[in-house]
Amino acid sequence: METKQTMVNEICPTTTQNWVKNGAVLVDVREGDEVEQLAFDVPVIVNIPLSEFENRYTELPKDKDLVIVCHSGVRSLRAAGFLKNHGYDRVVNMKYGILRWAEKGFPLKGNLSAVVNGNNRGSSACC
Repeated sequence: METKQTMVNEICPTTTQNWVKNGAVLVDVREGDEVEQLAFDVPVIVNIPLSEFENRYTELPKDKDLVIVCHSGVRSLRAAGFLKNHGYDRVVNMKYGILRWAEKGFPLKGNLSAVVNGNNRGSSACC
């Protein structure tokens, strides 16, 4: 996936919770096996793995707020930049990914121990 340098706004998992309550769509760009192990438990979520993103991004609505998420925030930042470069204005990246989401105790489905361990706990600087 080729992307130009585009400024992408980032929000933390706590702010993401508020966005979700207000109707934002979470877009999880993790691969299918990752999602099977542990998934975000939110009302509206779309899984488009980064490996398929260039071919499937048009499945995403342009008229809704999109919060792009992944394991740690790196792949999602790349996908968010890609969307911004392709005419999506209502896009943000969730910093720190599912790791911080889990650390904050936000809703999940699956095996938490498969993704998070004691070494991932640390900074609680997230809002």
